[in-house]
Amino acid sequence: MATTTDSNQQKADPSARQKGKWILITVLALLLCTEGYFGYQLHVLSGKQEQIKQDYAHINNITYGLFSVEQWRDRVAGIVNHQVRHFTMTKQQNKALHQEVEQILLALIDKAEALVNKKKKTISGKIQKFAIKNFVDTDKIKAQVPEFASQIIAEVNNPKNKKMLSRKAMKKFSEIEQNEKIDSALTAYKAAVDTVFKRYQVQDASQLNSNLVNRLNRIRTFTYGYSFGMLGCIALVLFIWWVLRKRTDLHATLFIMSLLFAFILLAVGLTASMIEVDARISSLDFVLLKEHVTFKDQVLFFQSKSIMDVVHVLITQPGIDSILVGALILVFSILFPVVKLSATGVHLLSGKKIAENSVVKYFAFQSGKWSMADVIVIAILMAYIGLNGLLDRQLGALNLKSETLTVIATNNTALQPGYIIFISFVLYGLILSTILKSITPHNTH
Repeated sequence: MATTTDSNQQKADPSARQKGKWILITVLALLLCTEGYFGYQLHVLSGKQEQIKQDYAHINNITYGLFSVEQWRDRVAGIVNHQVRHFTMTKQQNKALHQEVEQILLALIDKAEALVNKKKKTISGKIQKFAIKNFVDTDKIKAQVPEFASQIIAEVNNPKNKKMLSRKAMKKFSEIEQNEKIDSALTAYKAAVDTVFKRYQVQDASQLNSNLVNRLNRIRTFTYGYSFGMLGCIALVLFIWWVLRKRTDLHATLFIMSLLFAFILLAVGLTASMIEVDARISSLDFVLLKEHVTFKDQVLFFQSKSIMDVVHVLITQPGIDSILVGALILVFSILFPVVKLSATGVHLLSGKKIAENSVVKYFAFQSGKWSMADVIVIAILMAYIGLNGLLDRQLGALNLKSETLTVIATNNTALQPGYIIFISFVLYGLILSTILKSITPHNTH
């Protein structure tokens, strides 16, 4: 009777193990799909964020703002227009001007009288002198000078005349000529601006900046949410490893599924932006003719790159040194991790002959010392620290604050979610390597 019971248990055990295996596969598959969804969304949003920031940096580039002749011309023209149209004088200024005009008119009359009294040699000149002396009373004209001065000042203060003077001043500004190079650059810039306006369905730069800032805030929230979602999936996988650490019959299945999680981390980490360098003058404000001239968010420099972007840039450079560096990063930071992950799966699933093949064993257990994935992580971190410190010092020197001039420079350099995902892949890969050494049935030496 006991023998029959043991036989039934032995038959039941393989069935239970198979059921547990399929449950594990189902749970991990759902978790893998979740991580894949988060990774895909992060990849897409990272690309959108980079495009939006490129558009923002181009529209607000200092070359077409603070360093643009056209921008200065428009701002100064607006100030001059406002100053001319709204020019007013106090009573004291009117009185002083009235006296000045009187003196000028009296001087003109005196000069005219001197010319008339000058000795004439011709008959016509003598006739003119005789007529003026007999028919023109200079004393009476001088008595009317204060009234003439008042009329002149009234004409100066006439709003219609101010408007006409403003139009003439604006005409002079519009006549400022630019050379052909500047004209062509501005034409290309305006065409690019129109394209960006149409893309985001806005009418002017202020609307565009507001639109882009709102989009970036939403994207930033979602990208970090998806990043932490991916890390949460990895944490659940490691928790399952801890729970099933004694179920040796499930280790192979669990490890192969764990490799798929690593591949997703690697793919997203390589293609999502890792570091962003952003230096700008956030505000420049100074006083010109008692009015404020302001420039906002003048972008000095902007770059956002993923590891794949860096490799592409290096390989497409004409210099052999850049191509060589790009090839080294491609081989040791991208291809090596892929081959290493693949080799660990082949080693665990294959028979003894293939599993203990020198090439498979080398890539599964020894190629880590040649992989530069961890080196890339440290290099990017050091680059971030160095650039951040350098930009902080350089931009800090631009900060000024006085009654007539205020300059605020900001450094928005930051590590991006792609860096978090890539460093998570490196750490997760180290954990998987340790797990493989403890669960493999084959020789690892």
